[in-house]
Amino acid sequence: MDLGLTDRVYVLTGASRGLGYATAQCLVADGARVVLSARDPDAVAAAAQQLGGPEHAVGLTADLADPETPGQLVAAAQEHFGRLDGALISVGGPPPGNAAAVTDEQWRLSFETVFLGTIRAVRTVANALPEGGAIGLVLSTSARGPVPGLGISNGLRPGLVGAAKDIADDYGPRGVRVVGLLPGRIMTDRNRELFGATGDPERARAEAEAGIPLRRVGDPAEFGRVAAFVLSPAASYLTGITLPVDGGALRGL
Repeated sequence: MDLGLTDRVYVLTGASRGLGYATAQCLVADGARVVLSARDPDAVAAAAQQLGGPEHAVGLTADLADPETPGQLVAAAQEHFGRLDGALISVGGPPPGNAAAVTDEQWRLSFETVFLGTIRAVRTVANALPEGGAIGLVLSTSARGPVPGLGISNGLRPGLVGAAKDIADDYGPRGVRVVGLLPGRIMTDRNRELFGATGDPERARAEAEAGIPLRRVGDPAEFGRVAAFVLSPAASYLTGITLPVDGGALRGL
């Protein structure tokens, strides 16, 4: 299938590694060009170079908690590549812990980055997109069902799903799409940390895989291919939905 990605341009946040980088790889492989952002300057520069350098990818050191970041990303895409067709908005997972145990400060900081930073980025990018543009939000299966030990995520992700649906309604008449992506257990650094925090990562992984119908943790590339499709013109009638990429782990219909 031709996804229609040739020469299209996307910005991706939190994309020096993990799900954002895997999506960038898939986009570039199909002919798109990308602007990556992350907080670590060395990591984002290396990621852009691995994707082919300035002809295919540029890196920007940025933090979604900074109100200036979304505008900088839009400007970078337009300055380097002359257009912008969409975005994958991803932030790091909030700190683990039960909702009743995490501190007020942890809630505030997570709201600023995970929630408000995401909404600000979506709003800014959506205003800059032409008809046919698309935004993907990297959320979590915690948006549909609480994940033990991830209280902040359980609290914030469902709200982001509701906000994304509302934004999809607002921008749909302009031909701009907004889709939420719900990764489950995928072997990123985040899941390695969560498995490691149990004290027995191999056992934790085995227990997680026992609850996944496909009986394995996903690979980042499996998420990246889905995200690239969702952002592409080939998915032109998808908007306002949340799409699990979780090996069948969610039990809701």
